[in-house]
Amino acid sequence: MTEELNLENFNKSIESRLMTFDDIEEVIRLQEVCFPGMEPWKKEQLESHLNLFPRGQVVIEYEGTLIGSSSSLIINFDEYDDRHTWDDITDKGYITNHNENGHNLYGIEVMVHPDFRGMRVGQRLYEARREIAYELNLKSIIIGGRIPNYHLYKDELSPREYVNDVMKRKIKDPVLTFQFMNGFTLMRINPGYLPDDVKSNKYATLMEWNNPDFVAKTNLHFKTSYPVRICTVNYMMRKIDSFEEFANQIEYFVDVAYDAGSDFVVFPELLTTQLMSFDERRNPAESIRHLTKYTEQYIEMFNSFAMRYNINIIGGSHFVEEDDEIYNISYLFRRDGSIEKQYKIHVTPNERRWWGISPGNRVEVFDTDCGKIAIQICYDSEFPEMARIATEKGAKIIFTPFSTEDRQSYLRVKYCSMARAIENQIYTVTSGTCGNLPQTENMDIQYSASGIYTPSDFGFARDGIIGETGENVEMVMIGDVDLEGLRRGREDGTVRQLRDRRHDLYHIQYKK
Repeated sequence: MTEELNLENFNKSIESRLMTFDDIEEVIRLQEVCFPGMEPWKKEQLESHLNLFPRGQVVIEYEGTLIGSSSSLIINFDEYDDRHTWDDITDKGYITNHNENGHNLYGIEVMVHPDFRGMRVGQRLYEARREIAYELNLKSIIIGGRIPNYHLYKDELSPREYVNDVMKRKIKDPVLTFQFMNGFTLMRINPGYLPDDVKSNKYATLMEWNNPDFVAKTNLHFKTSYPVRICTVNYMMRKIDSFEEFANQIEYFVDVAYDAGSDFVVFPELLTTQLMSFDERRNPAESIRHLTKYTEQYIEMFNSFAMRYNINIIGGSHFVEEDDEIYNISYLFRRDGSIEKQYKIHVTPNERRWWGISPGNRVEVFDTDCGKIAIQICYDSEFPEMARIATEKGAKIIFTPFSTEDRQSYLRVKYCSMARAIENQIYTVTSGTCGNLPQTENMDIQYSASGIYTPSDFGFARDGIIGETGENVEMVMIGDVDLEGLRRGREDGTVRQLRDRRHDLYHIQYKK
């Protein structure tokens, strides 16, 4: 009698999954096998892909071995030149131009180990991309495809003639034929797309697959083609007698910003320490603990103002107690009633000594109806890595609430904010405190001016300053920032700090 077959002996395992950092070395080896003679990924590039858009990086694993992978990013394709190159569309392979609010998934790499072709690995990778498009409601998938058999015909056919013959099935191209079979249509042929793609004679076919389930994103309106108006407050610290008096002062400035048609109003760091002016406690640590009791009132007040005046508010910063630790937190109050927060990451020696403040651990970037923004509280602006991480996450404006007690400290914040705007080709906004609280320990004197700063290039404000308040004067500065101008500056500015970084020499690794 024949024994029953043990089917477990025949079981095989093939799966599509997201790439991880542990896969990087194997992906590089796979590329060397798939594309001999072409420059493979650098480790830093794949790390950047996983940091910026992990959902777009997919691998196929067969019996524990990687046999295929694909890499993608999201863009607004309309923002790129028709004759773009692979370097243009990927920021030289680092995808720091990935735009979470874009409409198009752009595929920049698909590879299948030659020993496993015929197993529909490529089909699985293309299906994985379609799933991303469906899941994220993207309008289309765009790819710059190789035509690796063109070198066999380049002496007798132009690139256009070659592509036409492939479309008519007169010629079979391993990449282009596959893309046609998967529903992609030809948009154009780009010369010089990938300089080391000798087999394609450096040409690429720009192909598109349209998502039939795409629903236009009409619920959000991003003001990227005309200015965003910002009102920054240089706030006078003075003695008050109640929370109600504090709220009246805040509402006055919100009303001023509203009357000017502002999209944002920005208040300074440690704004609520003004409430300590009617606190009889003399010990700074005790006063700070007591100050945290106002957290709910503070949040309710600003949230109410944001909705009532239809304006986004950077609510300065406030000391908050969480799990018996005190944090310095800045809140974003959106005009739709939603709230976000950014912890101060770098705590000054003064904050540790007087108040025992604990540091936060995350660089946040927030979506708003005016695009992506970040908040970096005072001392954080003096660490260039913070702004670079926020920029790589998509921030176009960085707001810096600050509180300084002397001119030297104020100038550190100002000069660093101006440098961050230049280094990252973004806008930066500062808001500080002036005045005196004579009876309040460690908050007795203040020195500030507040301003809005730009990259230093043609197309932006002279001297890189949209405007500043006077020093040590309570007043507001209202100015417009053009987010479309940032895109133009990054594409064809006199200098292009983001594009011209030497990724081969250095990179920033954000561990969160």
